[in-house]
Amino acid sequence: MSKKHDFLTEVKGNLIVSCQALADEPLHSPFIMSRMVKAALEAGAAAIRANSIVDIQCIKDANDTAVIGIIKQNYGDCPVFITPTLKEVRALCSIGCEVVALDGTLRPRPNGEDLAEVVATIKQEYPETLLMADCSTLEDAIYCEKLDFDIIATTLHGYTEETSGQDIADNDFQLLEEMLKVIHKPIIVEGNINTPQKAARVLEKGAYAVVVGGAITRPQLIAKKFVEAVAGVDK
Repeated sequence: MSKKHDFLTEVKGNLIVSCQALADEPLHSPFIMSRMVKAALEAGAAAIRANSIVDIQCIKDANDTAVIGIIKQNYGDCPVFITPTLKEVRALCSIGCEVVALDGTLRPRPNGEDLAEVVATIKQEYPETLLMADCSTLEDAIYCEKLDFDIIATTLHGYTEETSGQDIADNDFQLLEEMLKVIHKPIIVEGNINTPQKAARVLEKGAYAVVVGGAITRPQLIAKKFVEAVAGVDK
């Protein structure tokens, strides 16, 4: 039987690996994701971020690890798709995710739901589950801390209309520096951390923990970089 994880203690100053494969990706399979998690844990990862109920259940059955759970779900043309409604948050809480991450931007949410009401509801129904806000801007982060999210993350920086084209590493992680000045909750850096050097740098600057995904767990993206490099060589 899995032990109860103290997520914040376990991940402080450490690496969290995001193990996800969407339906159109070669590794899309709960079993494959559970093996990917095993590899990440053997390498020393402190925790895992994973997508979908079936993947997380398979991961939990096969590995003793804390999980940041998300559900990627599209609602029409609404841009909010990371655990977008109360329905998805409740589903993740019900299967024992230590942390549930959800879109923490100021954008309108599906079904007209209000983020403050979602957070308040989950705090009452699942008080032991930590909530992580996937933010894109400093404004998002300040708002989410006021809503009493337990963790603030930079996940969506560069992935919203407002921040499109921006890199979390811009100006030596300026956004992180700005957040550290005003945010008192743990700040986890996630989003385009694609080298070991970047991962180390954010911890040096004061991030609570760092999440790395595609650079570790999406072989098609990793291989593409090598293919492009080789293609550019005069033969």
